[in-house]
Amino acid sequence: MSILISASVDPSSSGSALGGVAQWAVDIMEAIGAPGAGLAIALENLFPPLPSEVILPLAGFAASQGNFSIVAALIWTTLGSMVGALALYGLGAWLGRDRMRAIVAKVPLVDIEDVDKVEAWFDRHGYKAVFFGRMIPIFRSLISIPAGIERMPVLKFMALTTAGSLIWNSIFVFAGYFLGESWHIVEEYAGVFQKIVIVAVLVAAIWYITVKIRSYRRRKAQRTADES
Repeated sequence: MSILISASVDPSSSGSALGGVAQWAVDIMEAIGAPGAGLAIALENLFPPLPSEVILPLAGFAASQGNFSIVAALIWTTLGSMVGALALYGLGAWLGRDRMRAIVAKVPLVDIEDVDKVEAWFDRHGYKAVFFGRMIPIFRSLISIPAGIERMPVLKFMALTTAGSLIWNSIFVFAGYFLGESWHIVEEYAGVFQKIVIVAVLVAAIWYITVKIRSYRRRKAQRTADES
């Protein structure tokens, strides 16, 4: 069975540019079973470039081959998501509001007022952000840091993270389970979603920088006019 799984991640057969990551995930799952899938997902939370869109369908495929049960795949991957999220929550809690604001104060084009707005937004929508953020590429890992900074109650954070992660994990694990050796199709469609998110983030960043530069120039012109 393990031979079939290993063969399925051959980049020449799957067309995936992430064959190395897939093979790494397979090696872990073949070595220690379902806990390996959980470990891979925990590391994916800490290192977002590792794609859950590859690891989770592979866990489902491994389950379809009888290496472990589909229930074990869901339990361990969701547990891995919780462990990774809690580690980032702890990082945010250690950083704290004071350290975070001191760092932001040194960042060009970012004002403390911007931080205040973000904090106010998180106070109003933090619970929804943590839950839905677990289902958005890139943000699914990073959302744990502001939750820690704002000291969201740990039990609520864990409950929302577990619920959001279970939904996300179930979609990809079941897809890999039913698609079998065609599991890589999931990655292709998920890649489109991820690219949309990346483009949206880039557009938002460009808009923010443009607004800040214009605001800075207006303030500078106003100061020059006042001094003359």
